[in-house]
Amino acid sequence: MAISQPVLEPLHEAEKQLREALAASARVEKPHVPASISEMIVQINTLINMTEFIEEIENKIPKRF
Repeated sequence: MAISQPVLEPLHEAEKQLREALAASARVEKPHVPASISEMIVQINTLINMTEFIEEIENKIPKRF
């Protein structure tokens, strides 16, 4: 099952806000701050992409039962 639209939209918005925070933090914060923000962005992207990938695979596997 794909991520529902009510969940997907806030995830994309969070990613957008995190990218803005990353840009600002890269200029003024110590290196661990932008690194942590980057990890959060990666986790959101991974969640979205893996869910889509798993759904694709599930749709290609014939159902036996």
